[in-house]
Amino acid sequence: MSEADRRIAMFGGTFNPVHNAHLRAAVELRDAFELDALHMVPAHLPPHRDAPGVSSRDRFEMLRLGIDDTPGLIADDREIRRDGPSWSVETLRSLREHYGSDCRLMMVLGHDAFLGLPDWHRPRALFEQAHVVVIGRPHSDSLGNAALESLIDDRVVRSSAELMRHPAGGVLFFDATTPMSISSTDIRHRLAAGGCARYLLPPAVERYITARGFYRDGGS
Repeated sequence: MSEADRRIAMFGGTFNPVHNAHLRAAVELRDAFELDALHMVPAHLPPHRDAPGVSSRDRFEMLRLGIDDTPGLIADDREIRRDGPSWSVETLRSLREHYGSDCRLMMVLGHDAFLGLPDWHRPRALFEQAHVVVIGRPHSDSLGNAALESLIDDRVVRSSAELMRHPAGGVLFFDATTPMSISSTDIRHRLAAGGCARYLLPPAVERYITARGFYRDGGS
């Protein structure tokens, strides 16, 4: 397979904990974009939010257990192995170096994360490394964010075929994932209150959390 035929995606986050909505979205992205690999990358030191109360290594282990043997999905610990803040541009550069300059590389973002993109570390450099695929579409054509509109000006495309014409640099809004109202925050709150998270998480992840007592007694 040539570099230009390879389709790779990065799906980052704290995954604190990983849950079924994360994993279902990953599978649907894999299928929709005919990805050769989708790297799910837990942040070690997330620069845009408070540090998670659960260690990056434990969050990675939960992700690994959640993915299990799902074809095409990879639990990737490269941000954990790297010192300093988990800058996405550095992670993308690492993936680009691994897969080659001509592979089609995508960074997957939820809509809320996408709205904050202008505040990221070197946001324009992200587009030198990858396309940005946004899960979900805004309710109107106007984002109401001048900095973001300037950042993505002339980058938005309408289809995956158009996105795949180039190795990087485009923006595509992808609203075909199955809506699932599951959040890591809600799961943590449920468990802190002594509740049950069954069927929100893969069973192996639930067992890992229970065995280690994560998120109980108000823990984060």
